Amino acid sequence: MIKSPDIRSAELLDCAQRLFFANGYDNTTVNNIIREAGLSKGAFYHYFSSKESLLEALAARLARDSLTQLRPALDDPELGAVGRLNALMAGSRRLNVELAPQMRSTFDVLFRPENIVLFHKIDQGVREIASPIIAAILESGRNEGSFDIPDPDAFADMLLQLRLTFREVMHQALTQAAQGNVDDAAALLDHRLRLYGLAIDRLLKLPDGTIDVAEEGFARAFVAATSEESA
Repeated sequence: MIKSPDIRSAELLDCAQRLFFANGYDNTTVNNIIREAGLSKGAFYHYFSSKESLLEALAARLARDSLTQLRPALDDPELGAVGRLNALMAGSRRLNVELAPQMRSTFDVLFRPENIVLFHKIDQGVREIASPIIAAILESGRNEGSFDIPDPDAFADMLLQLRLTFREVMHQALTQAAQGNVDDAAALLDHRLRLYGLAIDRLLKLPDGTIDVAEEGFARAFVAATSEESA
């Protein structure tokens, strides 16, 4: 059967997602993926230049799917800009916990110091999807007088850039959790999340605690889901 390039590409992403989640990124080869998809190696490289580029595309697709799930809250006319920004944060926390058991080994790969280039490529793809959404919320907040910001697009980029400070913290937290120190890992992540929320409040000139990044119990739920404790 002749299939369109979009369908073939989606099938490869589907196969990769199943294998990455089941076996881990490191333990999945291109040969595993093409065998699962029923395609030749030449066909794979027609769509993706490497396993790394496939992971980049998969991360972007997961980000798009996540935003689709969050869209009802983001479009809720009853919520102001602060409410929509908090809804985005809450939805992101929920999805992170839900995906954590399947993404355990992939998280471990992404946060390793030696994989910084891959991490930044994936983050860039995710930011390209998320930045316009956040910029629209910030512009709405500026128009309604909730946010005191001169440039919503630039501030959206700044908020996303601040996330990069989590990379080393996440690596430390996941390492501690894998060693059985779930409480210490959760405390480390929770502390940094609270500082991130504080930074957002001050960047947008909001009272401290307005943007709820560090919901009670989230950090522990996340690191427990990524540790062997929950396997």
